[in-house]
Amino acid sequence: MAERVLMLRELNRATLARQLLLERKRLSPAAVIERLVGMQAQWPPAPYIGIWTRTTSFRRQALERELASAAVVRATVMRQTLHLVTPRDYALLRAAMSDTNFPWESPQAKLLAPSVRALTAAGPVTTAEALAHLEREHGLTRVTARRAWRGARVRAHLVHHPETALWHARRDGRFVALEEPELHDPTEARAEMLRRYLAAFGPASRRDIVAWTMMHVPEISRALERLEPMRRFRDEHGRELLDIPRAPLPGPEAPAPVRFLPKWDNVLLAFADRTRVLPEQYRKRVIGMNGDVAQTFLVDGFVAGVWHVENGRVMPEPFAALSRSVRCELEDEAGRLEAFLAD
Repeated sequence: MAERVLMLRELNRATLARQLLLERKRLSPAAVIERLVGMQAQWPPAPYIGIWTRTTSFRRQALERELASAAVVRATVMRQTLHLVTPRDYALLRAAMSDTNFPWESPQAKLLAPSVRALTAAGPVTTAEALAHLEREHGLTRVTARRAWRGARVRAHLVHHPETALWHARRDGRFVALEEPELHDPTEARAEMLRRYLAAFGPASRRDIVAWTMMHVPEISRALERLEPMRRFRDEHGRELLDIPRAPLPGPEAPAPVRFLPKWDNVLLAFADRTRVLPEQYRKRVIGMNGDVAQTFLVDGFVAGVWHVENGRVMPEPFAALSRSVRCELEDEAGRLEAFLAD
């Protein structure tokens, strides 16, 4: 039987439904973070705005309480970038990535990890303290020391101090030791990781999976075999799309309300082909040469402009003219975001 072709709007609506961008849900911050397999957190306010736009009745203090209790941690995971994840997902993701040649899997990182983990026995350790230790005990300096510290601390399960992830975050780099994570079989962990990815971002191609994970194709292929039987589709260009059974596939005309997204929202970064949400003609206006990703807003499910805050006001900057009804909806949603930011 011929595989069903999913048109662009069908892919868009499927992604938005799984990303909680068609309808807000009443969920805890940790539940949202697990559903989305982590939220990028280079810019500390980003996850707060990302959770607000996907949920009802969210207050910043709710996420800050979960950070303080270590129900959520700020750690280096997918694509070697900072995410908020739950400790349970941290263990899964680290096991899934353990067969790939990331910096924390190097011989040097494995050698130095016990030493740098011991630094946290008396409390949080700063980057400056760690670099001084590496120079004193191992003769490492400058760029070599910084690279060694980054790999060793990730290997040693040192995560960013909760205060670095607050809305008004501390700027200094401080790290604390996470309990040794639960052990998983790497291939089984990778299969579960990819199942979760498809549940949050699918249907998706193998190239999309590579872009999200930064893993090697053979590792991904072995894990995908564990997920069979999967649903298979084609996109408009004939590319195979993989999906898990019974995941939502709304119709192309499902209403998609205006939504504001923070910097580095994963819905713009989790694919090799981002056109399901980000029209190609706007890509360079949203994603900079240095990898920076602007704050954007969606109209009818697609990126339609960027936004910034000026004197407490949310200022949308549309890329093209908007209808009067859309402008009214955009203003209403901007007002709600202003109230959240001012809370």
